[in-house]
Amino acid sequence: MTSGKRQSRRRFLLGTAALAPSIAIERAQAQDAAREQPKEEDLALSAPSPATPATADYKPGYFTPDEWRFVLAACDRLIPKDDIGPGAVELGVPQYIDRQLQTAYGDGGNWYMQGPFHDAAPEFGYQSRLTPKEQYRLGIRAIDGHCRDQFGKAFADLSAEQQDGILKDIEGGKIKSDDVPLATFFSTFLLKNTLEGYFGDPMYGGNKDMAAWKMIGYPGVRADFTDWVDKARRYPYGPVSIHGQRG
Repeated sequence: MTSGKRQSRRRFLLGTAALAPSIAIERAQAQDAAREQPKEEDLALSAPSPATPATADYKPGYFTPDEWRFVLAACDRLIPKDDIGPGAVELGVPQYIDRQLQTAYGDGGNWYMQGPFHDAAPEFGYQSRLTPKEQYRLGIRAIDGHCRDQFGKAFADLSAEQQDGILKDIEGGKIKSDDVPLATFFSTFLLKNTLEGYFGDPMYGGNKDMAAWKMIGYPGVRADFTDWVDKARRYPYGPVSIHGQRG
């Protein structure tokens, strides 16, 4: 990956991190560095043990083995690891997606899912009769089917360049399916859920060791850091998770 592509990727991540829950990107950049720093031990929190993200022996609860291979491959292409920061797979994003699909979210439990169903502009909100679980199941099936027709292989078995091309064509509406709106599956679910898992709190299964927060300089859920907003240097302490983990 060239230096220009790496920088472009990071600018994209910084620009889209607002999609993730409980994430705000505010770097301390103003003018004064001279002040007495609070003691780190005074900010300690009592922390229960959260769910462990990115475990090597994780067994998906919703995805089939073939679907799981797709999710791993797609997340790896959407946010690949490079010399600037960790990738989505490394931080447990696929586990985050699988866990979310096993909550009420997966069945659209908190959404209005009654008809009528019409094609509508994005500003009118989600209009499909398909639940998030169905979007993933049908979307993965359609994408793997297209890849087999075109390349003789499933998406997970293609080269990185081929996978990037497929995802780009799906996002651009060039690859379609009669069973599922693939552009919606990509933007509303696959991409958005990947960003959520990458930048969200580790308690949800992604952002292992708060590595994404460290990369962008986000302090997490510390009780108060506003007195550092107008300082001319980076916030000096690592992030803190909802469960009190310290990064």
